[in-house]
Amino acid sequence: MLFCVIFACMKQTTLVMGASPNAARYSYMATQLLRSHQYQVIAFGLKAGKIEDTEITQLLPESDIDTVTLYLGPQNQVPYVDYLLKLKPARVIFNPGTENPELQALLQEHGIQVIEACTLVMLRTGQY
Repeated sequence: MLFCVIFACMKQTTLVMGASPNAARYSYMATQLLRSHQYQVIAFGLKAGKIEDTEITQLLPESDIDTVTLYLGPQNQVPYVDYLLKLKPARVIFNPGTENPELQALLQEHGIQVIEACTLVMLRTGQY
């Protein structure tokens, strides 16, 4: 019974791609807000650092990711296309400025839901 209660309270894991230790960046704010909403978060970025108690890692997880929220411009997404297809998250959120019609179409062809939206707005309005 306790296992069911604990399991029901756990939320799916979100990978923040393009995480930054700069508090003025939207990826930083999204990581904070995801954590405050009790989501499990993996922050991936090129610069080491922390977002409050979340370490920014330079190693990408290989599985168990429900949502990827992108904070990488289209030109910086290219090295991660194969990774995203192999990871096969349930959905990928393209935040403003990250829209990429070619990648979006490819993800959809592989059964991955594509959302063009702002993670911050989605969380604040209960649409996440």
